[in-house]
Amino acid sequence: MRRAKVDSLAGKWLEESAWTPEAAAEGKPAPAIEYSPCSGAGIAQDRMEPILRNKAIELGADVRLNTELVRFEQDAGGVTAWLRTRDGAEYTVRAGYMIAADGGRSQVRETLGIGLQGRGHMKTVRSVLFRAPLEEYLARGIVQFEIEQPGLKAFLTTYNDGRWVLMFLDDVEREERDLRAAIVQAIGRADLEIEIITTGRWELGALVADRFSSGRVFLAGDAAHCFPPTRGGYGANTGIHDAHNLAWKLAAVLAGTSTPQLLDTYDAERRPVAWVRHQQIFARPDFRAESNGIAAGEPILDDAAMELGQIYRSSAVLGAGEDLPVAARPDEWAGQPGTRAPHLWVERGGKRISTLDLLGESWVLLAEDERWTAAAAKARASLGIDVRGVRIGVDVQSGDLPALRGAFGIGEGGASLIRPDGHVAWRSVDLAGDPAAALAEALGTAATMAPPHRHRHEQPPKHDQHPGAPPSW
Repeated sequence: MRRAKVDSLAGKWLEESAWTPEAAAEGKPAPAIEYSPCSGAGIAQDRMEPILRNKAIELGADVRLNTELVRFEQDAGGVTAWLRTRDGAEYTVRAGYMIAADGGRSQVRETLGIGLQGRGHMKTVRSVLFRAPLEEYLARGIVQFEIEQPGLKAFLTTYNDGRWVLMFLDDVEREERDLRAAIVQAIGRADLEIEIITTGRWELGALVADRFSSGRVFLAGDAAHCFPPTRGGYGANTGIHDAHNLAWKLAAVLAGTSTPQLLDTYDAERRPVAWVRHQQIFARPDFRAESNGIAAGEPILDDAAMELGQIYRSSAVLGAGEDLPVAARPDEWAGQPGTRAPHLWVERGGKRISTLDLLGESWVLLAEDERWTAAAAKARASLGIDVRGVRIGVDVQSGDLPALRGAFGIGEGGASLIRPDGHVAWRSVDLAGDPAAALAEALGTAATMAPPHRHRHEQPPKHDQHPGAPPSW
């Protein structure tokens, strides 16, 4: 997002500041390359959450509003949670695992005794959310404003829906007339109708949990890492990535196709990413002055590298060498294991789609040689893992095979094995001597496959010990 220092919206605009300076690319701006079939978008939390909640319900999730977690216990077989509804009724729920996404002041994290490291608390600030007709000041594409004038140093930004938030750099409680005066001062004019919606008080800081799991309980979102608001969206995006990483692993373990050891890779993959983002926040100009030296000498990484080019290293990835960088722009990668599978346009059934449209529902083996497709079918039958062979030139057509091979880092006879979360787990640059055996070994290792004789994982019985309670999870 673009930001400018201004006297006021209607007053003098002093200068525009960059979130990622061009120095991050050695003085050269990043190339204009399409890294995804979708563009980024900023959306307010109170607009996004109903969309996600409704989709979750549509997919079968049991969402319980007005319910709080009282306490929980875990044992070798699962987790028991004691819940309380708003009217005071209590009941228990039993599940195989629990995800704690209960925010920066996570009671679950504290109960588990998991510590925090990082820059820590920076300051406590106040804010006021208001509605005003200020669209004319967004014409230049700048949506964030640092207000600097005598008597007012604040931050002003829009939700792009008629609502604006003015953040004060202090912890002073203001009466409504003082709030209105400050808003008028920040806007630079007093002839507009202003509706004050609400005020807020919140802590600005940055911390990362010492570990992202304990037994059968996993931390996600702000419970695992709490960051100040940034133009890179590091808070929300990092939390969403947590869920994306953990969901398929839990599904595999609960289905019995993977052992619980697969869940150990959640911490191994996600916590290093959180730390990279923590350091990048304080390496950049927006928060460098408040870094307290924690990111001194930290090189600034490219925006695209931060969002789409970070690497995973764990037992669920084969061949992510320590010589590889923690992140790079997608065009600087070449399908290395641990990286996000690249986006390229291909055709399927006469329709133009992204390579990313091939992913997300199962393991995918992408290759040109039919022997890899046969290997995928054999692995699916013998290992019981949902792996789908996609044959280039048959299932999908590419108008630029050299570019496709280069992006995935494979030759004409090679193959790329991609996890359900879209990250490359393994690749064979060229045709293996025994494709079926090579794939079976790689897939069994990356998926932490359950032994063939092992019974499918049995979830603890799920129940609600409360008459009239809603259906169990």
